[in-house]
Parts: sequence; structure tokens; C-alpha cells
Amino acid sequence: MAYFVIYSIAGYLIETLFALVTKGVIESRRSFLYGPFCGIYGLGAVVMVIGLQRFNKNNYTLFCGGFIIGSIVEYVISWIGEILFDIKWWDYSNIPFNINGRVCILFSVFWGVLAIYLMAHIHPLVEKFLNKFTPHLLKTASVTFVIFMFLDCLITGFALKMFFTKLVNENELELQGVGTYLKEYTAMYETPTVKKVVDKFFSNEKMLKTFPNIKVTDKEGNIILVRDILTDIDPYYFRVFTPSHRKENKN
Repeated sequence: MAYFVIYSIAGYLIETLFALVTKGVIESRRSFLYGPFCGIYGLGAVVMVIGLQRFNKNNYTLFCGGFIIGSIVEYVISWIGEILFDIKWWDYSNIPFNINGRVCILFSVFWGVLAIYLMAHIHPLVEKFLNKFTPHLLKTASVTFVIFMFLDCLITGFALKMFFTKLVNENELELQGVGTYLKEYTAMYETPTVKKVVDKFFSNEKMLKTFPNIKVTDKEGNIILVRDILTDIDPYYFRVFTPSHRKENKN
């Protein structure tokens, strides 16, 4: 649990920094609404730390192990996101050698390289850090964080379903997956108390700023960026700079 929490937070920081460097913006890269967690890094790290023990012979075997295990984790996480939340956290359909847009060879290579650094450099530092805490304190902190993440996940699931329901009704869209709960959630949103809570805590702006790269799939199978629908909302918290290639495109 401690590994999962630490690597989820580390993933969130890495993704945030990546967005700043590549896009010039401070934007949310969280998996859930409130906690600073990027779940795929947490789950991926835990599975890799356990699964790579048999591959921990040399850099070549570690690379192969990371390539395979990382790709499986990435595919499963993407599939779970679509099944549970009707959400596409990422899509590699435009990148060569992809499988259903969930994994591609480029990022599989990244997982292979990451496996080498994870086992040789990163994880030993994490182990050293955790050894500074007493077992009781470590257990208490880990359980507390995991419970918080679980509750955050449940709230996020509800908020996303309500968000998609509003998106469909307000923009006359037909999206895959939404039809299974559209009628129920529409009736729920029409309840004054629920509407007040949703509009205050799960507004369109809140949801888009939390999930700036969120994608949905329409009835024809087309993948749509939600930010292209809600064009009046900036999907980031603030812009630090404008990348040179975007300046050239504007010119």
C-alpha cells in the first residue's frame, strides 16, 4: 500500500511537470477528483516491483519484463477506465503499432526503460525512505491514504457519470456507455438537492479542469475531446508560457 501511494503521488508530479514542459500550462493530471494521485503509476510500480523480481538479472531482462508488464498494466487500466467511468484517460490511436488505442510500442519501450531505472535506482531510494518510519506508523499512514483514495474513487465515479449526463443533455450528444444510466442520472439531477450539490462541487469547470484531457466516444465510434465541446472553459489552471510550435501555428 505504501508503494502504491508513493508512486501514485510521484506519477502525479511527473505528469504535472511533463504538461508544464510540453504545453506550458499547469494542469491537473490526477486520476481522481481530490487527491494528488495518478493511479496508473502507483499500480504499475507495485505490479512491476513484484513482477520484475524474476527479471532482475540484468538490464536486458529488466527491459523485456518492463516492456511486457508495463504494457499489460497500461492496457488493463485503460480498459477499466472505460468500463467503470466511461472515460478515456489516453488514446494512442494515432500512434503507429498500437492496440485498440490503449497501448503502443513507443510507450511500451518507455515502460521497459523505466523498469531498469525503477529497480536499479528509484525503488532502492523508496525503500530507504520507508525504512525511516516505524512499522506501526507506516501501516497507519498507508491504510489512511488508501481509504481516502477509495472514497475519492467512488466520488469520482459518481461525479463523472453526472458530468457525462449533463454533457449529453446540454449538448444533444449521443455517447457510448452513457445510455445505461442516462435516464436514472437525469432524474437524479432534476432533484433540487442533488442539483445544488452537483453544480457546486462537480460543475463543468471543476470536472474539465480536473480531467483536462478527458475523451468520450460517440455512437459512430469517434473519439471526442471534451474540451473541444466545452470551449468556453480553459482546461488548465493557468498558462506559464506558450510553446514555440504553438506560436508558429498561430502565425
